[in-house]
Parts: sequence; C-alpha cells; structure tokens
Amino acid sequence: MLSADSSAAEGYRQLRQSLAAAPRHEVVPELQELSVGIRLRVLEMIEQAGLGHIGGDFSVTDILVTLFGAVLDVDPEHPDALGRDRFILSKGHSAAALYATLAHCGYFSSEELATFTAPYSPLNGHPNRREVPGVETNTGPLGHGLPVAVGCAVGARLRGDDSRTVVVLGDGELQEGSNWEAAMTAGHQRLERLYAVVDRNRLQQGARTEETVGLDPLTAKWASFGWEVREADGHDHSALLDVFAPSTTGKPVAIVAHTVKGKGVSFIEDRAEWHHKVPDPQQARAAREELTR
Repeated sequence: MLSADSSAAEGYRQLRQSLAAAPRHEVVPELQELSVGIRLRVLEMIEQAGLGHIGGDFSVTDILVTLFGAVLDVDPEHPDALGRDRFILSKGHSAAALYATLAHCGYFSSEELATFTAPYSPLNGHPNRREVPGVETNTGPLGHGLPVAVGCAVGARLRGDDSRTVVVLGDGELQEGSNWEAAMTAGHQRLERLYAVVDRNRLQQGARTEETVGLDPLTAKWASFGWEVREADGHDHSALLDVFAPSTTGKPVAIVAHTVKGKGVSFIEDRAEWHHKVPDPQQARAAREELTR
C-alpha cells in the first residue's frame, strides 16, 4: 500500500481551507487551474506508459477536481477514517485522472505517477484498493461501483454518521443492469447522502451510446427509480459545486453531468477512437499547447 505524502497533504489541507473561506468567484479559477494541471499530468502519464484512456480521463477531470477540491470531506493522511466521505470511480478505466488527483491531494507521492501501468506498479490500469489509498473499491468491470456505493451509504446510515458517498459512472456503463438494481434499492431506501454522477459524454468504446443502447430520456429514468435528479455542465466548476448541495427531497441524488470526451484538446474531443489511444509525440506537443493556452 502506498503511503501519504505529508507535504502534499498539508498543501491540500491549506487549499481546502482557503477555498472554503473564499467567495465563489475566487474558488472557480483555482479549480480551473487545477484541472489544467491534472490533464497535463494525465497526458504525461499516458504518453510515458504507452497506454491509457485519455478521452475518458479528460472527460471526468473537472468532476474529480471539484469533488476533491471543494466537496468531499477526506483526509489523505487518514484515508481510512471512519467518518470520511466515500468516493468511488466506477468507470475505473479512467484511473489515470483519479491517480493524478489523489497524488495532488497527498494520498501518495506524485513521483509514483511515473510508474503508471508499469510491471508491479500499484498504479495499474484500474484502481486497486489494496494498493492505493483513497481507492474505496476495485473497479474496472463496469456496473459494480454503484452497487458498492449503495452498500457504503447503507453502512453510513447504520453507523449513524452523516458521511456522503459519491460514485462516478460512465454513461455507457449504464447499459449494465446491475446499476439499475442498485438504483432501485437506493431509491427505495431513500439514501439521501448518496450521489451518483453520470459522466454523460455520449461515447463509449467504439461508438456513441445512443447507437449502442439508447439511454435517453436519462433524467426521467433516474427520477422513475426514486432519485432527485440534477443536470449540470460537467466542465463548469461553479455548476458542479451547486449540484453537490444536499438533497432537498430526502432521496438519493443523481447528477447527469454533460461532458465532452477528451475535453480540452480539439483533435481528441468527442471522438470515439480516443477511448483507448495514445498520442504520438507530435500530438502530445499539440495537446500541451492547447491545454496551456
């Protein structure tokens, strides 16, 4: 198991404290800048490793940054604290974005990111809870994250604590029936401290979601399962902060975050072939230039 980077963790605590006290117009630029840094680090990781899911990583980055930067109650130096909020990345193939975010927060040294997917590295292509602090459950086979998150939310209720459980799902992943069994259970149990975030980029491996198995009307589906449903631009940090407000109905909260796969790099954006593709050196240089404009 990797161990915390105390210096980075202290920097993260200071950042959270400053953002908590700052007005929204100061918080958002900080989160935007952090998102650029995470995307640059992911690009570096994937280029060095020679594999990865850059499209989905860039799609989910702003959601991860908003959660860890300003929403979740977590402590990188005490990742197993009982009353912590739980975060689950059900779309585990976007592990690079999660690793880069966790390292920035101090869950482990950022130097470890250079080992992404290397033989025997704890940072393999899908998150492993036995190796990486901050990872609540192993994900990779799709359709597992939400069922586990429901269990976490039930456990928190039984303990009597007010921790939140947040799970991020890919939209193509919703074609797995296990998600809807879990959604039905959560709605029945009225797990109001549970948040399911759908990274709605409308692409999955090799095709568009609506060409494969149509999901729309997606908000109506979640509502019919007993969830309070919200929508947001998944790249607008201010809008994301708003949708993570407490449930107003006593129901679990489903957030449909409208995103662009490959966000931030024009030749990657909204292109199915970049689900699992590595930029060549020229493309990587062009991507860096776009991200840092």
